Amino acid sequence: MEDPLIQAIAVHALPVIFAITLHEASHGYVAKRFGDLTAYAQGRVSLNPIRHIDPFGTVVLPLMTLAIGGIMFGWAKPVPVNFGNLRQPKQDMLWVAAAGPAANFVMALGWALVAKAAGTAGAASWSEFFYAMGLAGVRVNIIFMVLNLLPLPPLDGSKIAISLLPRNLAYQYAALEPYGIYLLLGLIVLEGVLHVPLLSLILFPLYEAVRGVIAALFNL
Repeated sequence: MEDPLIQAIAVHALPVIFAITLHEASHGYVAKRFGDLTAYAQGRVSLNPIRHIDPFGTVVLPLMTLAIGGIMFGWAKPVPVNFGNLRQPKQDMLWVAAAGPAANFVMALGWALVAKAAGTAGAASWSEFFYAMGLAGVRVNIIFMVLNLLPLPPLDGSKIAISLLPRNLAYQYAALEPYGIYLLLGLIVLEGVLHVPLLSLILFPLYEAVRGVIAALFNL
């Protein structure tokens, strides 16, 4: 019998890599469309995962969170965006930030197609594996989408909030960014190590709503 952890790694590997790296590439692409060429000049507007992989954030941390349970978490090398180069920095920031979660939603739909195709392939030798991978891709991308929509610096939701807040409040909120990552990691440790499901309680309703829509669309 195969090790369940090895099986989980096998079906999650590609979904995790593409969920994280295409999320970042989308930020760079939309930033370019709105006038900032920083990421484009550094070769980061690319579908090549190697350009985006962070050894710890893209490989080690997702494996750790997969092994200990709870919310799967990870990151790629951040795509550099100079918001000052955007044509309308405060307004355009919203679209640049929203591009990553939107990319995850599109990828969730794509993986749902993979699962649907594999599920209707009958007893083909590859169908069970790709069905499991498709479901993993849906799950991973929805998690990354809803997690990044949290209005917690430095996640994308905080950039969206900064874009929408009045300017004086936006500056104060942006000043929290150096501390937000520690709060987020604390929530992940509470979830996976101490089994205090605070993060799940926050994310689960939105996760279930999106998953339910995709399941209904594809009859999964």
